[in-house]
Amino acid sequence: MSMTKTLLISAMLGLLGGCVQLTSHPMDMIVAIHNAKTKTDHEALAVHYEQIAYEMKVKSEDHKKELGEYQAILSKADEQYAQFEAHCLQLIKIYAQAEQENLEMARLHRQFASGLLN
Repeated sequence: MSMTKTLLISAMLGLLGGCVQLTSHPMDMIVAIHNAKTKTDHEALAVHYEQIAYEMKVKSEDHKKELGEYQAILSKADEQYAQFEAHCLQLIKIYAQAEQENLEMARLHRQFASGLLN
C-alpha cells in the first residue's frame, strides 16, 4: 500500500476515533422501565426507543458513506479493501438491525400505552 493511502486511512481512523461518544443515554432505562406505570411513561419510553432508532439509522448511513470512501481510495484488488468492506458491511447490517429492533420496542410501548389511562 502506498504511503499516501496509509496516511489517509490513518487520518480517517483518527477522525472516527474522535467521534466516539463515551457518555451514556440520559435516561436510566432500568429505572424507567421498572417505573413505567402510565400511558405517559410508556409514551416516553417509545420516544426514547425512536430516538435510538434514528441514531442507529444515522450510524448505518455513515458506514455506507465510509464504505464509499474506501471504494474511492483503495483498489478492489487491494487485500485490505476486502477487510474494510467486510467490516463496513457488517456494521451497516448491525446498525440497520438495531434501528428495526428499537422501532419495534417503540411500537410495543405505544401499543401498551394505548391500553392505559393516565
